[in-house]
Amino acid sequence: MTTADGDGLGVDLHLELSAAGGRRAVLIAALREAVRGGRLAPGTRLPPYRSLAADLGIARNTVADAYAELVAEGWLTSRQGSGTRVADRVAAPAPRPVLTTAPPPLPYDLVQGKPDPAAFPRAAWLAAARRALTAAPHEAFGIGDPHGRIELRLALAEYLARVRGVRTTPDRIVVCSGAAHALRLLARVLGPAGPWAVEAYGLPFHRGLLTEAGITTLPVAVDEDGARVAEIPDHARAVLLTPAHQFPTGGPLHPERRAGVLEWARASGGLVIEDDYDGEFRYDRRPVGAVQGLDPERTVLIGSVSKSLSPALRIGWMCLPSALVDPVVAAKGRREPYASATDQLTLADLLASGAYDQHVRRMRQRHRGRRDRLTALLAERVPAVRVTGIAAGLHAVLELPAGTEAAALAATARRGVAVEGLAPYRHPEAGDPPPPDGPDAPDGPDAPGSPAPPDGLVVGYATPPERLYPRALQALCEGLSEALGA
Repeated sequence: MTTADGDGLGVDLHLELSAAGGRRAVLIAALREAVRGGRLAPGTRLPPYRSLAADLGIARNTVADAYAELVAEGWLTSRQGSGTRVADRVAAPAPRPVLTTAPPPLPYDLVQGKPDPAAFPRAAWLAAARRALTAAPHEAFGIGDPHGRIELRLALAEYLARVRGVRTTPDRIVVCSGAAHALRLLARVLGPAGPWAVEAYGLPFHRGLLTEAGITTLPVAVDEDGARVAEIPDHARAVLLTPAHQFPTGGPLHPERRAGVLEWARASGGLVIEDDYDGEFRYDRRPVGAVQGLDPERTVLIGSVSKSLSPALRIGWMCLPSALVDPVVAAKGRREPYASATDQLTLADLLASGAYDQHVRRMRQRHRGRRDRLTALLAERVPAVRVTGIAAGLHAVLELPAGTEAAALAATARRGVAVEGLAPYRHPEAGDPPPPDGPDAPDGPDAPGSPAPPDGLVVGYATPPERLYPRALQALCEGLSEALGA
């Protein structure tokens, strides 16, 4: 039975009433069980006698007697003008937790790819939300458009053109819930008819979701100039690249290789899928435009706010060739769980007002300072470690002597540092680029370059709060010194 206060503004009250026994006893038992089971929290105001009696179809005096009995037992309290409420009672001892084998989190989080949650621009986001919700049309709160809110697509088209050199229009942008969602949609549209080429080092999660979709992945070697695009097989259906900052080894795709991958796409009919990873966070180099801007009909650009704002927002986007817009929207489905419309409206305002640019510039300065502290301390404490991939992004790769990655991970973990090794990012079928062969070895970006190190650590420097960052760096250096015998 469910009831509410007679004024219509009280709490709903659900009681499990037994069919057996007198009405007073049944009501007492039901109220007692509701309190004992936690469904009626301490301080909860109960309906007045008359309201509860009317809803239950029993006499008012029966409810009054039941309340009085429970007050006497200490389950309820009653004061003039305050009504009858659930009493504050000493809680029964909680059951002992079941022990698990999961270890507690380490105190110093240097895992890549996670911005500091405390850095989220709450004031700017709140101000943008107020403006956006005030201006939003009523239809914004209905069933969403699978393309995404037009306000956000307009803002993204302007922002990406200005900041990343992207050539697109709002009707060719599809909003999704992140890079992984975008890849799933593209995998569904392209199907398993042909393999995808992927960088030999990349997110195993992305490779895994392609495998789950029935797509074979073929590794393409990477070096200091990015992916060696001349090695992309002609029969590949698509190639997945991180041209702005190769993940995780670092460095932008060389201009000649940018042109080369588009030549491959035109000749083979393949598709270039550009994960714009870390495109906004650069420190020691000139801005690098998106490959998409060179040929929008052969390239899909994928972006998100997971690094620049927060992964909790679940907002990403795809800038698509015109022929792929309708298939991707169809694959997304009319009832697909979309990114929140209110979050889309807020992000659109944040972009249009310039507040997003201000936040990115502020975070770029902060991340550069953290990167500089990391590299300076490593050079002082562990000079044998070479630091690479630091011109952009939120992480660095520490190159280690062969055979020392496992020891470095164990030694840093003993000092409370959560960090990742390079090995999990390596494609299981990847091979090292061949070494140059004598004086006639080819020159240029497609000449055999320096392969990614076989051993290393991927160190993220964005996550720890400022008060813990110095201690995290000290613990990292101590662990490396132990592992390397320095």
